[in-house]
Amino acid sequence: MAGLKRRDYTPQARGALEGVRVLDLSRLVAGNTLTQVLADFGAEVIKVEPPAGDTLRAWQTQGVPVTWKLYSRSKKSLCLELRRPEAVELLLKLVPTASILIESFRPGILEKMGLAPEKLLERNPKLVVVRISGWGQDGPYSQRPGFGTLIEGMSGFASMNGFPDREPVLPPMYLADSVAGLSGAAAAMIALREAEREGGAGQVVDLPLLEPLFNILGPQAANLRLTGKVKARTGNRSTTTAPRNAYRTKDGHWVCLSASIQKMTERLFRAIGRPELITDPRYATNTERLKHADDLDAIIGGFIASRTQAENVAHFEKHEVTIGPVYDIAQIVEDPHVIERELVADYPDADMGEFPMHHVIPRLSKTPGAIRAPAPRLGEHNRALLAGIGVDEAAYRKLVAAGIACEGGPAPRGEEE
Repeated sequence: MAGLKRRDYTPQARGALEGVRVLDLSRLVAGNTLTQVLADFGAEVIKVEPPAGDTLRAWQTQGVPVTWKLYSRSKKSLCLELRRPEAVELLLKLVPTASILIESFRPGILEKMGLAPEKLLERNPKLVVVRISGWGQDGPYSQRPGFGTLIEGMSGFASMNGFPDREPVLPPMYLADSVAGLSGAAAAMIALREAEREGGAGQVVDLPLLEPLFNILGPQAANLRLTGKVKARTGNRSTTTAPRNAYRTKDGHWVCLSASIQKMTERLFRAIGRPELITDPRYATNTERLKHADDLDAIIGGFIASRTQAENVAHFEKHEVTIGPVYDIAQIVEDPHVIERELVADYPDADMGEFPMHHVIPRLSKTPGAIRAPAPRLGEHNRALLAGIGVDEAAYRKLVAAGIACEGGPAPRGEEE
């Protein structure tokens, strides 16, 4: 990864969300994705962590909590033992200073902690409360465990993913959590817009992992009603256009190709030296190409298999055919476009010296996001944040001695990702 650009932190950069304080009580990926977006654009995100820290701290690779470092950049850490009423009262004193509060407990737990949304809104009528759960705050499944894997199965994603003669395939990353987190960032901004307008008020956002993921899977319900059939898994093929597939190259890599419009298919046939296929009845129309997809893939695959990945990309790009490489991460970080656009850049890090992470998206022209600080140490900002609600140094030391506020805490038990 020698080609990666190296960025300095920009702690003084002003973001569009400057002045927005967020209390983040969530754990795991969905809430941390949501608040990463807000922190990237200038919000003051305060991670309110238990003495053991956010669960992400324990997800480690060779002893480094890489997931925590990525998703908690530019945030602050306040470590409170919220099982103690004194800690809950400290949090309630912070509520009037906040614009948004995020939580991801099982439905009903926030109420048992003495932090019911009604109580929070009494303290701050303009507060936006985002409640993340697996299945929603009500409904027959509300008390089920909200793990992303279960949602990826039940949402219909896994049943669509994979090849027809194999088992359904779950995603190899935090798909349900990530989609919910991004959806939640938009929801929080929509609710904040309402709260900040004249006469507006705060409200509660019910954000289950299930619904955002289901919503991006397309018109499955309409297709079922129209056809009476559940669409089968198709691997890398499309059920609406052909050709579309991943093809193995001479050097053992892969390319992906999609010729989803007629002109593109005709370019493709000329590019592989088979212009006669343009008028061949089996391949002349999209409808017929779908019927003869096996034969078509054999023709295209044979041409691609005789060339390396780079040779294929160069050849088809010359003929303006929509093709691209199928990269793994080792290839991604060496790609000149990735380097120039800084999709990944190196940032200073206490454990690794330099930590490669994706830069801020989306890219705003006037108020771009920035990475202002590394992910915080557990309880790193306790003193400053509690001083803001009247806790002086002597009182703070008593809180620490009593186990109500914590610093550092026990080293998290590492779990290799």
